[in-house]
Amino acid sequence: MFETSGSSACLKDKKIILASGSPRRIEMMRACGIEPLIMPADIEENLPKVHGMCETVMFLALKKAQDVAQQLSSLPDCTEKPEEGSIIIAADTIVYKDGEIMGKPADRDDAYRMLDKLRNDFHYVVTGVALLSYGRQLTRVFAEVTKVYFKDYPDSELEAYLDTDEAYDKAGAYAIQGYFAKHIDHIEGSYENVIGFPWERIEKEILKMEEK
Repeated sequence: MFETSGSSACLKDKKIILASGSPRRIEMMRACGIEPLIMPADIEENLPKVHGMCETVMFLALKKAQDVAQQLSSLPDCTEKPEEGSIIIAADTIVYKDGEIMGKPADRDDAYRMLDKLRNDFHYVVTGVALLSYGRQLTRVFAEVTKVYFKDYPDSELEAYLDTDEAYDKAGAYAIQGYFAKHIDHIEGSYENVIGFPWERIEKEILKMEEK
């Protein structure tokens, strides 16, 4: 599914610290030839007072990156730490529809509510990414937005989907690369972003940061 681009080759020698335990994000990086140090952030995902879709995910992504940087700084002096200039990558993904920010569903009823609201219409998938160059005070934060159009699936299909495990650990209660893909009509924007990790954009932003 994922192909290594030219910029990925340039990043293979760069130490990457992934502030996430997401199997999908880890898989994407490994497919690009990068073996990250996996160090999930440990934060309370409280929303800022101003919580537009882009502001929300950028705020949370930066909070995650800063938490991992703090974890690294707090390691004992005798512990081997990443070299200066290692890149911490943190991301946060939401689904946004009619003013509602949708994260992972709380339960089956919540998942049904989300997918019922999304059907036969479009919504936005928004991923905020924070890049932090460890020990160098360099940071880039951005949001990637993809417009996703759903088909008008029947209740029977929705109930069958909710009998699977796929819905319950995904923002908006679905995965574009999974069982639910057949209910997606088309998208406008990055496919990787809908998975939750706009890697092509991330590569470009890392290289821009490295030019400083």
